[in-house]
Amino acid sequence: MAKENTSEIGFEKKIWDAADELRGSMDAAEYKHVVLGLIFLKYLSDKFEEKYNELIKNGDDEEDRDEYIAENIFFVPPDARWNVIAEKAHTAENGKTIDEAMKLIENENASLKGILPKTFAREELDKQKLGAVIDIFTNVQMSEQGDKKDILGRTYEYCLSMFAETEGKKAGEFYTPACVVKTLVSVLKPFDGRVYDPCCGSGGMFVQSKNFIENHAGNIDNLSVYGQESNPTTWKMAKMNLAIRGIESDLGEHHADTFLNDLHSSLKADYVMANPPFNLKKWGQEQLQDDVRWKYGIPPKGNANFAWMQHMIHHLAPKGKIGLVLANGSLSSTTSGEGKIRQAIVEDDLVECIIALPTQLFYTTGIPVCLWFLNRDKKQKGKTLFIDAREMGTMVSRKLRELTDEDINLIADTFSDFEEGVLDDEKGFCKVSNLEEIKKHDYILTPGRYVGFKPEEDDGIPFEEKMKKLTSELDELFKESNELEGKIRQSLKEIGFEF
Repeated sequence: MAKENTSEIGFEKKIWDAADELRGSMDAAEYKHVVLGLIFLKYLSDKFEEKYNELIKNGDDEEDRDEYIAENIFFVPPDARWNVIAEKAHTAENGKTIDEAMKLIENENASLKGILPKTFAREELDKQKLGAVIDIFTNVQMSEQGDKKDILGRTYEYCLSMFAETEGKKAGEFYTPACVVKTLVSVLKPFDGRVYDPCCGSGGMFVQSKNFIENHAGNIDNLSVYGQESNPTTWKMAKMNLAIRGIESDLGEHHADTFLNDLHSSLKADYVMANPPFNLKKWGQEQLQDDVRWKYGIPPKGNANFAWMQHMIHHLAPKGKIGLVLANGSLSSTTSGEGKIRQAIVEDDLVECIIALPTQLFYTTGIPVCLWFLNRDKKQKGKTLFIDAREMGTMVSRKLRELTDEDINLIADTFSDFEEGVLDDEKGFCKVSNLEEIKKHDYILTPGRYVGFKPEEDDGIPFEEKMKKLTSELDELFKESNELEGKIRQSLKEIGFEF
């Protein structure tokens, strides 16, 4: 058996490293469901076992399903419990045992019907390595109280991010980098009400909302979660991700295309947070010409940016707020009527803040993107805050940058000061502008146009002295250049080429 783990430090990475060995020749997009499914199964069993032991201790019926349902705990039937899986960890039947457990759990819990992966018996999965991974899970109690109680949720999120890195461009549909989501949440501050994500991927917006509330002594029960996702496997991942975090949600009865089949058509949300697919081309515009959502103009069929935005505005409550990630083209494009739509949204005084983000934040693209914040009930009427955060962030690998907590706090505090009317403009970073100024810029919302350039620091050296030094250095460089030119000409001459 595997050695017992007494520390959670690096546990997420340990699970990933062990599971990555299990992968073999399987494709990452397919394999992530194996790893995430196993994590979820252990979570279900741990939560069930915790309640099971409590009922025995209190002399109650430990097999009474209603006792578990009353506390939103999934009922795990005897043959699906982790002790059964652990006992068969090192048998050739371990994969089949897990598949059977998944089926039994789905049969007992209607909300999980068709959600759990049942692919562990497949030949491509090395059963010896699968047994080793089962051992690691067996020897860590995922449902412990205190700081360890969220270890499984963090492991799920860590593995999601690692799969996103592994899959690259294919990962955009299910994963938004945590630092980007944290920025959206830190500005919007979704403490209570209805929160909605019309393209929810694996549910990261909801997870970060829960984390924000808990970090600010709030109550997640004050938030109602609504989402929709068109990709069937991603929709299943979201259901598992939210269940593992204890977040009750309504993601619809099934996956569905948000534009063509709006599953929450009557919803008016207090907060909308989303990272729609960038510059989505074929989104069904031809079938939606007279749609009620296009209040500010029919979005072009070749780009869904303003279709997403108007869909979200349509779903806003009277005091609702939006935070969404879009490609930078949304700030300045004037093609196919996009400029007119953007102008109409600005003139309706909905745009509260625009933030330009740095490059390399996403696994899916190296291009910079921006954050739009819209509000039906702005504190600062007629004003928009522009923040240029392009110089922020820290490179965590050769390809990937992350916004630090310090960066995120600075952005959130800047926005709070703006809301309270106490923000001073800072050259190169932030600027509060009115409609008149935005109009002068032809309703183009690129923050750099408004914040200007950061002033260069005065090093105390007089201009005359600087110029004297620079011209002296330039003179030396010219001399060196002339010497090099002479040597090159001489070398060419020696081999018979003269010019």
